[in-house]
Amino acid sequence: MNNKKLAGAALAALASFAVLTGCASSDTASTGPATSTVKAPDPQQAGHNQADVTFAQGMIPHHEQALAMAKLVDGRTRNAKVVDLATRIQKAQDPEIQQLNGLLKGWGVAPSGEHSGHGSASGMMTEGDLEKLGKAKDAAFDKQWLEMMVEHHEGALEMAKTALQQGRNAEVKALAQKVIDGQQAEITEMRALLG
Repeated sequence: MNNKKLAGAALAALASFAVLTGCASSDTASTGPATSTVKAPDPQQAGHNQADVTFAQGMIPHHEQALAMAKLVDGRTRNAKVVDLATRIQKAQDPEIQQLNGLLKGWGVAPSGEHSGHGSASGMMTEGDLEKLGKAKDAAFDKQWLEMMVEHHEGALEMAKTALQQGRNAEVKALAQKVIDGQQAEITEMRALLG
């Protein structure tokens, strides 16, 4: 009987210990991060590096400047081919800006700032270049616009090639390849228009 009482007391002590340990674990878990609530990383957050961030932060103002240049075409040229090209540039690059902003947001990284550093990135025009372009008309405008846009696109090609070589994010690499394919074709078209 003594053994039964001892076994019962040991069992009761063990049960009490288990309950107290469970309470202590529960208290600790409530004050710290619970492992069961850890979320899997968002695909946009996973698998990116600084080259991906640099591409996105640099390409946004680069594309924004191309959009501003494309908008200058309205009322300054009579060349339907230049108007068509400017329209296509706007249609292609605006969604890419949105995509790049979405990537940066998903990574928790701020965009570098709207139109920051005109002339500092590859192929970017200075404020003076843009003012001069804005004052041109007709054939003079066409020539300046095409020459400037070729240079601008060549800068985008450099940025995209760097992203392909050094980046890690699959979405960035796919976009970089899309930029290369689209803008190389537009460069060929613009050079043909320049004669």
